[in-house]
Amino acid sequence: MQEEIINKVSQSALLTLDLEVFFPKENIRIFDLKPFLFMELILKEKDFRAALLTTDWSSYKDEIVGIYCSADAIIPVWAYMLVTSYLQPFAKEVIMGDEPAVLRQLITSQIQTIDPEEYRDQRVVIKGCGEKPIGDFAYLEITKRLRPVAKSIMYGEPCSTVPVYKAQRVTPNA
Repeated sequence: MQEEIINKVSQSALLTLDLEVFFPKENIRIFDLKPFLFMELILKEKDFRAALLTTDWSSYKDEIVGIYCSADAIIPVWAYMLVTSYLQPFAKEVIMGDEPAVLRQLITSQIQTIDPEEYRDQRVVIKGCGEKPIGDFAYLEITKRLRPVAKSIMYGEPCSTVPVYKAQRVTPNA
């Protein structure tokens, strides 16, 4: 008689958290100030304003837009403010930075929306492998968010985890 195979992983009380759920679903576009600079080095206010007036801002409709400058130039703060004032009526979100900086801000803000109480006294596995480029920062942020409440935090897959944190048992004084 054959013994029944029991999947102990599926029966365990582990909660798996996949950080890919925090990856933005919207398209991210980058608005680079470099092409708006004189000789790609200097911002001339009059020319900059004229160029912005001829830009088709509607092409950024419902997209997340990162604003940055790929040139090694000194950009006055008001230039970023001006571009934002044109983008905001169209874009879903406007964020300062290149694509990695935008992703970092979006994912971090999504992690901050987690209700830590849902993970109180739970054994949590933070999924380690996936299809999307989740930065190391996200693993740090989720650990900071869950450590105060989780019973334990592990990294990897439920069948093969690396322990990260385990709450200390508090014993009452005798």
